Amino acid sequence: MKKSILAVIACLLVICLANSMYTVRENEYACTVRFSKIIETTDEAGLHFKLPFVDSIKYFSKAATLYDIPPSEVFTSDKQNMTVDCYVLWRIEDPLLFFQTLDNTVKAEDRLNAITYTILKNTMSTMAQSDIINMNDGAERNIIYEGIAADVDAEANKYGIQVVDVKIKRFDLPDSNLNAVYNRMISERNQMAEKYTADGNYEASIIRNDVDKQVNILVSNATAEAAKLEAEGEAEYMRLLAEAYNTDDKKEFYEFTLALDALRDSLTGTEKTVILDADSDLAKILMGIN
Repeated sequence: MKKSILAVIACLLVICLANSMYTVRENEYACTVRFSKIIETTDEAGLHFKLPFVDSIKYFSKAATLYDIPPSEVFTSDKQNMTVDCYVLWRIEDPLLFFQTLDNTVKAEDRLNAITYTILKNTMSTMAQSDIINMNDGAERNIIYEGIAADVDAEANKYGIQVVDVKIKRFDLPDSNLNAVYNRMISERNQMAEKYTADGNYEASIIRNDVDKQVNILVSNATAEAAKLEAEGEAEYMRLLAEAYNTDDKKEFYEFTLALDALRDSLTGTEKTVILDADSDLAKILMGIN
């Protein structure tokens, strides 16, 4: 009988000892709950002890969790309807506050959904659609997104949650707005192309005018130089002729050679008839008259 009692006592002791111990992993919080209240919170990994059969342990993950928020509709300041699809990256920062306000991740995601939608709606309502959908540098929109993430984090801190980031995956437009937005973007691109073309034509005209001016200057200078050289050549030619034919006999010989050259040039065609004055020296020579 004593042995049976001892065995029962030993068994109870083992059960109590086993129920008084719990382990905590590196990536989690462990909250000791007594009568629906947290009396202790730890994130120190290892073996810990609690009051058996009275205390229970509530575990919360320390890792960041991605919550994909269902797409929701917002209105811009110019009354344009848009659908926003985004996600939130969050983690539990204060497990005690989290347990007291939300208790579980399902409620946490519902709360994050409401907070994010409200802040998105308020932010988008201050912006025109053209401020959101445009060809500007993406860094401008990143500043807006960072502001949204900061506002969501500030609200989520009330529930022991830290919001690491809020990312907008895409903005969708209603079908009725798509064509209008596309046409506006095409018009903007065309205006930019026309501006670039006009600027290019203006620069090209400046270059062409400058080249034409330089060409005209070069041609004018070359023509003037050529005329000057030609005049100098003619003057030198006449000077040489004057020196070569400085007597009456030489002048008569020069005139005679010129007459022969003229006669030769006139006989190059098919017509071989030459009419000369009977008193000309050339006619006398050709006719054998002394």
